[in-house]
Formats: sequence, C-alpha cells, structure tokens
Amino acid sequence: MTQPTVYHIPVCPFCQRLEILLALKGRQDEVKFQAIDITRPRSEALLAKTHGTTALPVLETSDGHIIKESLVILQYLEDVFPQPPVAQRDPYRRAVENMLTRMDGEFFSQGYAWVMNQDPQRRAALRDSMLKQYAQLNDFLQQHAPGGPFLFEAFGWAETVFTPFFQRFWFLEYYENFELPDEPRFARVRAWIAACLAHPAAQQVTKEEIVKVYYDYAKGAGNGSLLPGRGKSSMAFEPDWRTRPWPPRNKYEHSATDAELGL
Repeated sequence: MTQPTVYHIPVCPFCQRLEILLALKGRQDEVKFQAIDITRPRSEALLAKTHGTTALPVLETSDGHIIKESLVILQYLEDVFPQPPVAQRDPYRRAVENMLTRMDGEFFSQGYAWVMNQDPQRRAALRDSMLKQYAQLNDFLQQHAPGGPFLFEAFGWAETVFTPFFQRFWFLEYYENFELPDEPRFARVRAWIAACLAHPAAQQVTKEEIVKVYYDYAKGAGNGSLLPGRGKSSMAFEPDWRTRPWPPRNKYEHSATDAELGL
C-alpha cells in the first residue's frame, strides 16, 4: 500500500497546519508531501485527481481517495494517527477548542487584506481592523485560558490552526511596520503568539522566507500571479529564496523589478 500524499505549496499556511500536526505526532515520515509550483498551471494528472479544482492542500489517501480543505485533512490525520492526540478528547474542551478555531477565518482574511492593500489612505483603518481581531482572540483566551500560555496544557489543535498565520503576519511587520501594541488588552494573546512561534513543531518556515516569498502579495498579486513589468513571481521555486536579497519595504512608493528581487 502506498503512503498518503499531500499535494501542497511549501509556504502555504493551510498546508503548514498538516506539517505541524504530523510533527506533534512524530509521524512526518508516514505522509509524503509533494510540492506544487503555483506559478505554473496545475498538471492534468493533479486536476484529474481533484476534479478540476486548484486549491491546496489536497490529500490522496493510500487507497486513492481525495480529501480537500485543510481542517478536514487535519481531522482525517488526527483520526488515522490517533496517538498522541492533538485535539481534545473531552467534549467540552473540544467545543472550546472548536470555538477558538472558528475565529481563524476573519483573522487571516483581515491580515491578507491588509498586506495586499495598495491604497496608503486605507492603512489606518486596516490596522484598526487587525487590532480588533487580536483583541477578540485576547478576550477569548482571557475567558477560557487566563493562565496560558496555550489554550490548554500544551500546544494543541488551536495552536496548530493559528500558528501558520502568526508566522505569515511577519509580512505585516515588514511591509506595514505593524507591531502588536504592548498593552494590557493584548497581553494574553501576545503570550499565546510567543509560545506558538517558539514551539519546536512549528519551525517549518522563517521570517526571511515569508518576507521574500510573499513580496508579490504585498504588491497586491496573490497565488503566483504576475505583476506588470515582471517576468517571474516571488513565489517561484527558483532561484531559492535563501539566495535572494531582502525586498524593499516601501511597497507603496516602489515596485521592485525581477533583478532587485534576485529573480
């Protein structure tokens, strides 16, 4: 029987969730990860598996079934590899965990909307909306886990869901000069974020990689699309991001060329 295979984008936060879960379980070698270059059209073979859809990650089970959507795949892997458990087993604690993870959609959507913004006049409003998202997370954690740093005793399901976005929002730090204020109303979520970022199971990406690869997102071009005057996406596999210079931070005043980006 073949290994389950995840078709993924290496810097995709939804894909990283799966890597974190498997790392927590010590099962990294039991699932194959096949990287997909989103700057190129999907192969006919992959489109045949997914019935024409292009969103990733997608998991192909060992017997050839296809599973889509990162949270669904997470639950599948949790069920297939039940030990050690990452999701809570107690019904109430699982409900609390699920309430927190349901907050992820607005959180990541707000962060991506801000980094992709091209209107300097909207920056203040977008910053306020982002702070509102952090405040909501802070209030939830204060209510359900005031002692922290994690939602429960250890890095678990909610942390697996949110940590990739805490890491992606390094692009807000770099391109929007955003820093979560050191204020009491954010103290609990700041502690949660710090503990999540430091956890050994969540070290698949670095700030340098995120900043370099997501440059085109900062200019309003997502999913490997090309900006005017450019011949290569910042999300391309080659040249390797480690060999590229750091991109210019002044996204509103300057559009970097391929040469400036080391592409």
